[in-house]
This record gives sequence, C-alpha cells and structure tokens, in this order.
Amino acid sequence: MSKPQSDDVYRAVTRIFAIIILAFGITIIVVTFAHGGGPLSSGLWLGLVFVGLGAGRLYLALRGSED
Repeated sequence: MSKPQSDDVYRAVTRIFAIIILAFGITIIVVTFAHGGGPLSSGLWLGLVFVGLGAGRLYLALRGSED
C-alpha cells in the first residue's frame, strides 16, 4: 500500500520552507556584514539562528524520508 499523496506534498513543502529559512539566514548575515556589522552585531546572531533552524529542519526532513 503506497502512502497518500498528501504526505509527499507535506514533505516537499517542509523542505522548501527549510531552504527558504536557510536562505533568509544567509541573506541576513551577508547584509549585516555589507553594512559594516561585526561579530557582536545582532544581525549576525539573528542570521546564525535562522541558518541553524533552516539547516536543522532540512536535515530532519531529509533524514525522515529514508523510510
């Protein structure tokens, strides 16, 4: 018995949102450094949080699809 199509759509959308969050984090970091931000700037730390969340979610989404 195959899985319903909605599971495949859910997994695809989850991966897309994880990639978008990861891209937002990278963009925040690049913009922060472009405007002269340093290692203690809030933009860097916020960007790192987004990168961590996006990468973690993408990892979990890809790891969970091996079943």
